[in-house]
Amino acid sequence: MPPAAPTRDRLINSARFLFWERGFAGTSMADLLAHAEVNSGSFYHFFESKEALLREVLEGYLYALRPMVVDPAFATTSDPAGRIFAILAGYRERILATDSKYGCPLGRLALEIDPENRPAHALIAKNFRGWIGAVRECVDELKPRLPRGTDLDALSTYVLAVMEGGVMLSRSYGSVEPFDLTVTQLRQHFHLLLDSSPKSTQLRRRKKAKTRAKATNPRTR
Repeated sequence: MPPAAPTRDRLINSARFLFWERGFAGTSMADLLAHAEVNSGSFYHFFESKEALLREVLEGYLYALRPMVVDPAFATTSDPAGRIFAILAGYRERILATDSKYGCPLGRLALEIDPENRPAHALIAKNFRGWIGAVRECVDELKPRLPRGTDLDALSTYVLAVMEGGVMLSRSYGSVEPFDLTVTQLRQHFHLLLDSSPKSTQLRRRKKAKTRAKATNPRTR
């Protein structure tokens, strides 16, 4: 039997699970203590309040983003566009694994936490910026294939908005279908952007010119 996790780790792990399952406000101190199997004295030895524990959870999400979400997705392909959709495929797997009950924990906390709680919202925003930054790496690689003037920050943020909206709808509908619809539309959006770039247009013109030349050359008839 494996040894029990240290008390502090148990509190953080319990908070991560309960905040996702019940929300921050819906998780009482009694819930946390019972789930982590610790007493109040142990809790206050490590954290001054539930809000302090929340900040620790948010810091954990920030540090886990790369090894848990981004790196596994990037390892599946070297294609920058493919990497973006590999990240999204990871969220689809979570939706399916939870019978469409998965809700992005950051998205849930962003909506629930009091706007006046700026330390928590600053960490949530930092997490979102980290997610957007990972997508931006892919978009930067795609830049030569995108139309001139494409706002790369806006495009990267748009990907996050699609993911968050798709996850939220799938949880409400109890089905992965809304997520699939939004991702399909996003994929089409990328195809349109990449196909309308000057480089793509130039390649299509060359292909058409070769086709016309071949059609008018007697030797090829």
